[in-house]
Amino acid sequence: MPIPEDVTGEEIDKDVRQELQSLPKTLADDVARNLVMVARLIDEDPEGAYGYSRVALRLASRVAAVREAAGFAAYANQKYSEALAEFRAARRMTGSVDLWPVMADCERGLGRPEKALDMAGAPEVHKLDKAGQVEMRLVAAGARRDMGQLDAAIVTLQSPELASNSVQPWTARLRYAYADALLAAGRQGEAREWFAKAVEADRDGSTDASDRLAEMDGVEFVDALDESESEETPTEDDDKD
Repeated sequence: MPIPEDVTGEEIDKDVRQELQSLPKTLADDVARNLVMVARLIDEDPEGAYGYSRVALRLASRVAAVREAAGFAAYANQKYSEALAEFRAARRMTGSVDLWPVMADCERGLGRPEKALDMAGAPEVHKLDKAGQVEMRLVAAGARRDMGQLDAAIVTLQSPELASNSVQPWTARLRYAYADALLAAGRQGEAREWFAKAVEADRDGSTDASDRLAEMDGVEFVDALDESESEETPTEDDDKD
């Protein structure tokens, strides 16, 4: 797959670059450039990111960072079985528990919420950092919702992190998930309150909390293009003129 000339491979994280040092330099550079493309495209063009991840995997399947990148690219394309296999491979290579929450979410994607809940209660969760523990809580709540256990999902999300006034990278997503669960349970007043709190914490637009809040308040958005076309449509009076 073509890679823009401005992509050198030096853009990748230094820890990943260090992992690639086990490869011959030319090969390491090729793998690095493909990994850069995965990172660039995974949000806007997940199919493209997946393509580059497969190239990197073909070149260096024994590098944990490559297996992890391939896992996330597959995950972004809802290829959950493939993603889970790659995450497991990366975990075997590194011994790290960092991928535990996304592995559990793959189990959800495969229609196995019970397995995701089992993972949420496993000893590995205690080894996660705070961000990882919050992510695991989000996955567990999602699994509860998959099983139709709305009240349990709400309780799962109730935590010191949710109650805290400090804004962390996970705060907006946690508040959003809580608001969404409350709304699904018919608790609209509380849901509105928490969507508003999610908006306050969502500094980079990682959720659509503002749209959800506006929707609850009865605000209708009119597409500017549609409005323009409507104004240009001739009326009967115009025809008579």
